[in-house]
Amino acid sequence: MDGSQIGEVKMEGWLHIIRSNRIGLQYSRKRYFVLEDHLLKSFKSKPVSNLQKPGRSAIIDSCIRVTDNGRESIHRNVFFIFTLYNSSNPKDQLKLGACSPEETAGWIQSFQETASKGGTYPGTDVACLTSRWQSFSFLEGLLACRSSCSGNANHNNSIDWTLCSSTKMDRVTSDIVAPSPWTIFGCQNGLRLFKEAKDRDSHGKWDDHPAIMAVGVVDGTSEAIFQTLMSLGPSRSEWDFCFYKGSVVEHLDGHTDIVHKMLRMKRRDILLRRYWRREDDGTYVILYHSVFHKKCPPQKSYVRACLKSGGYVISPLNEGKHSVVKHMLAIDWKFWKSYLQTSAARSITIHMLQRVSALRELFKAKQGKYPSTDISSGEWVRNVRLQQSEEESVVDMCTQIESGKSEENMSEGIEKASSEHSSLVGFSDAADEFFDAPEPTDYDQSIDRWDCDFRPEVYAQDTRQPKLSTAAVFVKKLHDLAVQKRGYMDLQDMTRVDGICCSYGNTLHKDPTCTLPCSWTEAEPSTFLIRGENYLEDRQKFKAKGTLMQMVAADWLRSDKREDDLGGRPGSIVQKYAAQGGPEFFFIVNIQVPGSTTYTLALYYKMNTPVEDSPLLYNFINGDNAYRNSRFKLIPYISKGSWIVKQSVGKKACLIGQALEINYFRGKNYLELGIDIGSSTVARGVVSLVLGYLNNLVIEMAFLIQANTEEELPEYLLGTCRLNHLDATRSVTVKV
Repeated sequence: MDGSQIGEVKMEGWLHIIRSNRIGLQYSRKRYFVLEDHLLKSFKSKPVSNLQKPGRSAIIDSCIRVTDNGRESIHRNVFFIFTLYNSSNPKDQLKLGACSPEETAGWIQSFQETASKGGTYPGTDVACLTSRWQSFSFLEGLLACRSSCSGNANHNNSIDWTLCSSTKMDRVTSDIVAPSPWTIFGCQNGLRLFKEAKDRDSHGKWDDHPAIMAVGVVDGTSEAIFQTLMSLGPSRSEWDFCFYKGSVVEHLDGHTDIVHKMLRMKRRDILLRRYWRREDDGTYVILYHSVFHKKCPPQKSYVRACLKSGGYVISPLNEGKHSVVKHMLAIDWKFWKSYLQTSAARSITIHMLQRVSALRELFKAKQGKYPSTDISSGEWVRNVRLQQSEEESVVDMCTQIESGKSEENMSEGIEKASSEHSSLVGFSDAADEFFDAPEPTDYDQSIDRWDCDFRPEVYAQDTRQPKLSTAAVFVKKLHDLAVQKRGYMDLQDMTRVDGICCSYGNTLHKDPTCTLPCSWTEAEPSTFLIRGENYLEDRQKFKAKGTLMQMVAADWLRSDKREDDLGGRPGSIVQKYAAQGGPEFFFIVNIQVPGSTTYTLALYYKMNTPVEDSPLLYNFINGDNAYRNSRFKLIPYISKGSWIVKQSVGKKACLIGQALEINYFRGKNYLELGIDIGSSTVARGVVSLVLGYLNNLVIEMAFLIQANTEEELPEYLLGTCRLNHLDATRSVTVKV
């Protein structure tokens, strides 16, 4: 990908526009994009001068949001997808794909920086909705001819994304002050081996199979190592001596899928839920835990092991030229003889962790380059090819239907589409909708090479279909493509019990002793690091000394819909204080986890002093949504729990408004922030994993408003909380 100067808010290069045709099948078109001075321009070819007129353009201001959709396979090409959309009209959006996660991260960062510098003052929300967004709707119609990821673009000025991201990271890699839970116990093949300390309050759940971690340095970029670890293709046999065969059973979203692996050791196999993400500093996190899936029952000749917790953390080192790889496993190998459980299980686990040294030698032999051409797509073989054959059948039928139309009927169809999608019809080529003939590429040839190794032998019974008429096949395939069944279930499955009528602010009990399950108390402020008085000069953070507000209540609710504006509901703790006419002001953090059941965690903070005495908080309360989104910050910390959850959540401060949708509700004596976890596939994947472990976790959080100027420093915490062993079955049902 081509790049430009890093110091400017400017970005340029080839991207793929991802669109869906009239029957829901996705296809891609290639365009050259230039982002400069709040203007996004697209060209059919790389512009030769700044005077060249773009095919389409749009203004990027504070209304524009960007979300990371993860990986998707489109016509056997793997893209790393992100979506631009208008925060007030999510249907007006543009879906783009890059050929590597580093490119995607670079574009996302550039769009976020551009949007944050465009109209973040009171009143800009209305302006951008009425005038600036008119040009952004053009983005939906941007199309381009398809090209392979490898391409023949000029790479002379390409940006090293690992280098860019790592140079912009904070010096402090964690905003939490806490001891390390790991203790070194040995060193083998150049790897340091650690064991996880036992948690006294874990109720023995994780003690039976303690976690073991191997740490080593690999001579490769974090992206290259990530791509290698994600592959289930033939290249895995070059380094993974434990791996025999594998496939993706189900692709859940761009960051999550269900993976089946057959191992060479002791005739074991394992069915995993795999989740990945990329941190801002270029670190990649891949997490696994065992699940059940109806499409992949246990095999007769294999014993299915149970992975309690495991995965990889790949962090860039030496300006991205090397990487620190951490590989962790806590696994039950299902030995039937009790005396073999401790010694044999530990030995096999350590043997599997030695794969890090094999990975190190692989990259040393390849001099840091990608080991093989199938690294970005190998694991897609089974699902992608089955889906591809279905798509091709549907496309062929649609082509026959289209070819049988008269010109008059075709024009009527286009006019009908125009009325339904007025913002799209002017930029969509109906003749191109079902046709995307690519030129031959090394990428496609590599798929043909490893296809024979990953035919769905194990799951053949799931793919056999009875012969149907042509019309019936067409209808069935449309139905299968439209309905995405979720066939997996976490091992930590939860049952529900009926709740009671709730009184908002009193459904989760307070326990200052931190011993009772499903309770809350305030966390120690000194656990969290915040920006000091001279942060703009020395980038130093210090322990927080206290909080501006006091936590007074919490709600733990479940419902069949999103529960908004809890502070404004009659009988709530907020309304009780409002009726008394006191000076108290409430700050409510309402965390909403959507799904078949929507869980709501609401935290209530109260301050007795006038809001005007805290200028930064006053500006936040009375500012517009763009200002609020650029300032509200959360510092998370799993103080007690398994490694997989700790890695999922992290310990780094996050600007919530730049990653998730926040709905603000302003009342006379309160401000409520409704944080929609479902607005991000990354956050949704984290929370869905965490929910399965909730009753074994102690979660601590701190909330603050980020200080960006010398006058606003030092920072201060608005409030903290500590949630002890939350239980989803003890959440209270909201009754209408």
